[in-house]
Amino acid sequence: MDKFLVDLAICRIPGLRGNEKLELAKKIDKEGDFSVLSKKDIENILGRAIKGRSWNMADILGQAEKDAEAALKMKIRRVSWRETAYPPLLREIFDPPLVLFYRGLLPDPVRPLVAVVGTRKPTSEGRKRAFALGRELGESGISVVSGLALGIDAMAHRGNIEGKGMTVAVLGSGPDQVYPASNRDLARRILETGGVLLSEYPPGTGVHKWHFPARNRIISALARGTVLVEAPEKSGALITARFALEQGRDLWVERVGVDSKRGGGTARLAEDGAGIITSAGDILAEWNLESERNRKNQAENIEKQQPAGTKQGTNLAFSLAEYLDIKL
Repeated sequence: MDKFLVDLAICRIPGLRGNEKLELAKKIDKEGDFSVLSKKDIENILGRAIKGRSWNMADILGQAEKDAEAALKMKIRRVSWRETAYPPLLREIFDPPLVLFYRGLLPDPVRPLVAVVGTRKPTSEGRKRAFALGRELGESGISVVSGLALGIDAMAHRGNIEGKGMTVAVLGSGPDQVYPASNRDLARRILETGGVLLSEYPPGTGVHKWHFPARNRIISALARGTVLVEAPEKSGALITARFALEQGRDLWVERVGVDSKRGGGTARLAEDGAGIITSAGDILAEWNLESERNRKNQAENIEKQQPAGTKQGTNLAFSLAEYLDIKL
């Protein structure tokens, strides 16, 4: 049986945790035919009972075939953990998605991403800072990853687009189901500007409240660091911050969230030792990176000062420096 169809079917088995889907896929690779397995067989493989009613494997496989057809029809791409195109940072975590479904272009694995998250109901200053941070990161050649939610997420995406970043939106539904509906125009702009909408859920999957904590682990895992802009003490964005720490990622809070009336959770993280930033420049400095804008300006200034015959060599030098990740 086609391994990718097996992966799609595993995505449709109810009650499995993220790491269990991967464990099951690896086990099946070694030991045989997936189509003959029952719920009891899978429980024995995983070593625990799976809650919920019983199901028929033939029905699961039939749904997987429909998922493949729907993805093709809607031009939704997919990448399995088996493939080299799978995001490398995502592969590192304890429970990576078995399959990613996406519309648009996967982020360049060489370039770092920054996750920018926060409350759905920010203050006006929080909204401004999320937008500004997203824009500054985009202008510095860094894409933002967030959850396409209202509030901080949406403003960070919008700012990143404004700054020419190719922003990454991780959904808590299938990649064809934009939630909330009011962000459909934003989703369209993300795709038009070279970004991506991605999800671990197959096409047609609706929104469920338990999808969002699972989605947050992907947001933090894709990024080299996470910024919590503004969040009250019980905000779901704090889950993303916790995942970032568990995954060994950098974690910062934006200064606006430390002093904000909507920033109880942000302030608590700062008290516990999270770094405080006021601009994208603080992140670039910590990572010892140079702004994309500054790099281009430097190249242009050198080119203007040189005779015409040396410009080709200068361009080659900067291209090589970028490839080798060194500064000139």
